[in-house]
Amino acid sequence: MSSLAIQIDAPLALHVDLTNDTLTVDLNDGRTIAVPIEWFPRLVHATPEERTNWRFIGAGEGIRWESLDEDISTSALLAGVPSGESQKSLRRWLAARSASHQGSSPS
Repeated sequence: MSSLAIQIDAPLALHVDLTNDTLTVDLNDGRTIAVPIEWFPRLVHATPEERTNWRFIGAGEGIRWESLDEDISTSALLAGVPSGESQKSLRRWLAARSASHQGSSPS
């Protein structure tokens, strides 16, 4: 008995759009995924400028926000998986963010 191996290539992200409440990603297979931005707390706490400062990872396998240290994979979006960041980790990130913003404020 033989088995048939099927390789399924995950769709790649082509375009990203963020509003105050939605992350929308257009895929190369024609689908569009829209998820609540609340799924990704770092995006919720980002400035509008930070939200627009993203790049693709792996030609569209994921999306990276360098200044937020946030990575979101296309396959996780397709699976409906929100951020797995713990509350403890998010609190540490917010504290560090607050400290760095206070340190860069003019005196």
